Amino acid sequence: MSKPTLVDVGREAGVSAITVSRALRSPEKVSDSLRAKVDNAVRKLGYVPNQSASTLAASKTNSIVVMIPSTSNNVFSDVLRGIDEALKGSRFTLQIGNTGYDPLEEERLLRSFLNPAPAGVILAGIEQTDATKQMLQAVGGPVVQIMDVCSNPIDWIIGFSHEQAARTATEHLITAGYQNIGFIGAQMDPRSQQRLTGFKSALQAKDMLHQDAVAVTNRPSDVGLGSAMFSRLVGNFPDCDAVFCNNDDLALGVLFECQRRGLSVPDQIGICGFNDLGITSQSVPTVTSVTTPLKEIGRLAGEILTKDRPVSYQPVVDLGSILAIRDSTRRYQFDNQDINRRLSKLRAN
Repeated sequence: MSKPTLVDVGREAGVSAITVSRALRSPEKVSDSLRAKVDNAVRKLGYVPNQSASTLAASKTNSIVVMIPSTSNNVFSDVLRGIDEALKGSRFTLQIGNTGYDPLEEERLLRSFLNPAPAGVILAGIEQTDATKQMLQAVGGPVVQIMDVCSNPIDWIIGFSHEQAARTATEHLITAGYQNIGFIGAQMDPRSQQRLTGFKSALQAKDMLHQDAVAVTNRPSDVGLGSAMFSRLVGNFPDCDAVFCNNDDLALGVLFECQRRGLSVPDQIGICGFNDLGITSQSVPTVTSVTTPLKEIGRLAGEILTKDRPVSYQPVVDLGSILAIRDSTRRYQFDNQDINRRLSKLRAN
């Protein structure tokens, strides 16, 4: 695929290439309507402007662009540690962009990062805009999508099925004897939506999904929000006897709120988190959580981009996830082998 030129952008916008160049270099010197036409054409074609003639002659830089939705979320901190581990001692450096879970911000940042051309790009998720996908296809270096799996990645994708992980966690709550299972979610990005889908499908398969069993918000997640969301959930769903949370912050918030209310965990309320970031294995009681291969995702992504022949890797790498069963769901003191046997039986029926 040939890269779009100034002439192509001008043709799309209905103006000359010189006018396009002026609008891109000095947007304050053109009218708002003209700037909007050029911006729309740039986005539609995936055009990346060249900064100078020297850039045209230069080879790719040693920079690897990494686009993540949050720099404060420990999930992506672990991913970045894995990437850094793969790059250690190499000639490559990281250029990190924080998209704030906004596909349009991802598109804007990527356009600014592609000149001069990076050695490769790592980005979270599969929900890129059409313009972002066009730019990625024209990068000229490897592109690795992370945190998800799909059948048609741009180049490579490394992750796991969030839907299947959530379904397994919910099936565990069923086998542990809980009858009225709720879901609490925050920052409902596409991966969180997949977890909600897995939760619902597990309960629907057993005709156990209650109308008021879901409490979600688009607010960023934290422990305090978990407490508030649990109060909201049980207000609407008073029979709730277990909660699957779409991350560990929320799960800890539920645990603390149960302790404030004098509710026994796991006897009266079962709690399961997601991502298993460390504190869930140290809390009292310890909290069941889905262990996800965050650092390994980052390490493999970095390794693909730093190898001379990345084509040796399969385009789709599904690392899977593991359910770490702990005290918060051991309602009847089953050991892990017993619960896993019950899970297998549940899936067979």
